[in-house]
Amino acid sequence: MCRAFMNPVFYFVGLNNSTPTIACALGNILPAVTFLFALIFRQESLGIKSKAGQAKVIGTLVCVGGAMLLSFYHGHDIGVGNSAIHWKYAEKMTDEHPTKKGNFFLGPFLLFASSAAWALWFIIQAKLSIKFPAPYTTTTLMCLMASVECAAVAAAVEHRVAAWSLRSGIRLISAVYAGFVCSAVAFCVMTWCVQRKGPLYTSVFSPLLLVITAILSWALLREKLFVGTLVGSVLIIAGLYSVLWGKDKEAKQANITEEMEAAAKKREKEDLELQFQAHGNGSDGQHDHN
Repeated sequence: MCRAFMNPVFYFVGLNNSTPTIACALGNILPAVTFLFALIFRQESLGIKSKAGQAKVIGTLVCVGGAMLLSFYHGHDIGVGNSAIHWKYAEKMTDEHPTKKGNFFLGPFLLFASSAAWALWFIIQAKLSIKFPAPYTTTTLMCLMASVECAAVAAAVEHRVAAWSLRSGIRLISAVYAGFVCSAVAFCVMTWCVQRKGPLYTSVFSPLLLVITAILSWALLREKLFVGTLVGSVLIIAGLYSVLWGKDKEAKQANITEEMEAAAKKREKEDLELQFQAHGNGSDGQHDHN
C-alpha cells in the first residue's frame, strides 16, 4: 500500500502541481527520510559521538535543506540555451494543453508525502525479507493489490470514459512502460536489493534520477534550469553521499567488531578445551596411581 499505491498517487498529483525536475529533486530526499524512519524503528543507530554518526546526521540536514531550497527558490535562469533535440510531440501537447503554473506549496508537499510513503515501504520490506525472503512473490502480490486500489481511486475521481481510453499510442506506451518497467521490474529489483544490502543502501542511488530528469526535461520539454535548481541539487547529492559515507564507515566498524568477538569466542573455546583436557589427564593419572 505504501509503495505501490500511496507513493504513485501522491507523486502524480504532486507532479501535476509542480515540474519534473522539482518532483525528481524531492524524490532524492528518500535516503534521508529512510534513515529517519530506520532510527524510529531501530533499524539504524544514531551514534552522534562517532564520525560516522555525525556524517549521517549532517548529511540528512543538508539533504533536506537542499530539497527545500530547490523547491521554494528558483533564482535567475542559468541560461544554457535550448536543446536541438526538442521533442515535437511535447511541443504539440503544450500548444494544445497549456502548462499549468501549478501550486508551489501543494505540489512539493505531496511529493514529500510520496517519498515518505516510499521510505516507509523500505522499512517494512526490510522486516518482511527476513520472515518471507521471496521477492518475486511479494512483488506479484503487491502489484495485484495496488492495481485494485488504484483502479478504485481512479474510478471515484475520474468519471469520463474518454480518460480511460488507450487509443493514443503515447498513452498506451506510457501505461505499459509504467506497469512493466516502473512497477514490476523496479519493485522486484528493489526488493532484492533491500534483502541483500538493506534499505539505506538501496535508496541512496536516487540522486541519479535528478541528473537524468534535469537533462531530459531541458532537452525534451524545454524546461529552464535555475540557480536554485543547481545549488539545491548539489546540496542534495552532497548530503546523501555524506549519509552513505557514514553508513559505510559504520559497516566497516561493525565488521571489525564482529571479527574481534568471533576471535574472542574462538580463544575462549580453545581455553575451555585445554582445561577439559588437563582435567581429564589429571583424573587418569590419579586413577593409575591408585
